[in-house]
Amino acid sequence: MRRIFLLLLMLASATYSYSQQTELKYYDPLADALKEVNKAVLKANSNQKNVLLQIGGNWCKWCRLYDKWSHSTPLIDSLINANFEVVHVNFSPENKNPELMKQLGFPQRFGFPVIVILDSKGNRIHTQNTGYLEEGEGYSEKKVAEFLRNWSTTALDGKSYE
Repeated sequence: MRRIFLLLLMLASATYSYSQQTELKYYDPLADALKEVNKAVLKANSNQKNVLLQIGGNWCKWCRLYDKWSHSTPLIDSLINANFEVVHVNFSPENKNPELMKQLGFPQRFGFPVIVILDSKGNRIHTQNTGYLEEGEGYSEKKVAEFLRNWSTTALDGKSYE
């Protein structure tokens, strides 16, 4: 019985250790954010999409929650994939990306995560405080879907309203 208990304890410890090592990292402090944004703008331009910058850090519980939730919520995931090129922009003590933050009008003032929408030419067209998209201990599918639809290229095209 004692051996079984020790075996289970070792297995649990190994599993915990492995899960800590394989925790997803959404934000790369070493990434060249300006270069990544420029690549996304070029891609968005050729795909007739806008660019969605998700600004935050691996240190931020709500940033990790939003990313995981947005990919696991089919409607949100499909709206993002259909309408946006996404870039995770790191903001942490290791790298605050000061040049990009200045160009974006200092979006960190809204807290994290913060979403910035660029058009396909790289012009900032909206900054979103994600606190307004929350509901309870997570995010509202209805609010996030409405936000994504309102900042899609279709919504911003005047021909949609003729």
